[in-house]
Amino acid sequence: MSKLKVAVIGAGSISDCHLQAYASNPEVEIYAICDLNETRAAEVAKQYGASHVFTDYKDLLALPEIHSVSICTWNDSHAEISIAALDAGKNVLCEKPLCQTVKDALEVEKAVHRSGKLLQVGFVRRYSDNAQILKKFIDEGELGEIYYAKASSLRRLGNPGGWFADKSRSGGGPLIDIGVHVIDICWYLMGRPKVKSVSANVSNRLGNRANIRNLSFYKAADYDAEQNTVEDMANALIRFENGASLLVDVSFTLHAKSDETAVKLYGDKGGAELEPEISIIGEKFDTILNMTPQVDFKSFDFMGSFRNEINHFIDSTQGRKETLSPVEDGVEVMKMLCAIYESAREGKEITL
Repeated sequence: MSKLKVAVIGAGSISDCHLQAYASNPEVEIYAICDLNETRAAEVAKQYGASHVFTDYKDLLALPEIHSVSICTWNDSHAEISIAALDAGKNVLCEKPLCQTVKDALEVEKAVHRSGKLLQVGFVRRYSDNAQILKKFIDEGELGEIYYAKASSLRRLGNPGGWFADKSRSGGGPLIDIGVHVIDICWYLMGRPKVKSVSANVSNRLGNRANIRNLSFYKAADYDAEQNTVEDMANALIRFENGASLLVDVSFTLHAKSDETAVKLYGDKGGAELEPEISIIGEKFDTILNMTPQVDFKSFDFMGSFRNEINHFIDSTQGRKETLSPVEDGVEVMKMLCAIYESAREGKEITL
């Protein structure tokens, strides 16, 4: 059987996670790489054996033999490239967030429907083994009705700078970059309830703290300490129509003792934590039990989850599975993110 030819648009750091996962899938041939930086595109193509290199994604999409594409570009181009790829007859795996605005998200959704092609949103945490283990417990009723959840993604020092810190390209800071992951996985495990209202705060008090020494953090390739137009921190209370609520806080920089990632869910029969380590809390014989699943990775398995995501994407394009993160979910998460920014900007609760 001939292999499925895939392409990656955007050869920055996150693309390597996609490329490693594609390279490990026996059904796939990495066929083309596109990046505005031709030298970088050529280097990545050589590393992964891709035979075609482009600097204009439109030229790449013109190749009829390309079956699917991963979009790993700046957030401001996600919608434009996704729509073009779908209209060109390609299946699409678009890195999160789906785009920058609800309006654009709805246009992407329209393109999915008119093209009949698949778009999978890169909510990679949904594809982790631990998330699927926990979802099984939830689906079987072990937690009962989930009425409250908490999502935290806090960095004490970790503004990557570059395009991440340029609101025009990123759409925002920690909320739209790292917060989107923990918000989404909580919402997914809660059963994807319809959002009712959002009340939020955003702060820009600390800047990027480029003055700090003796503590390293990831910096974008185009890091510039003088450029920073995104928030330091955001927090929000999201209310759902079923009466449940989600409390969120995220930061690129914060006067905290340490970094923290937490995903916690509370139901009327039991509770669970996905991060920092998977744990299930229940009752039996009038005694509270803390149950620890015996798994290879107690916390998020980064590369394993990307492999799961890519493999699921390929299976979905072949009709063997349904994606766990369809375009409709990308639209709903975009509504939450935009409502958080709007609530903070307006200083009031936003009703959806």
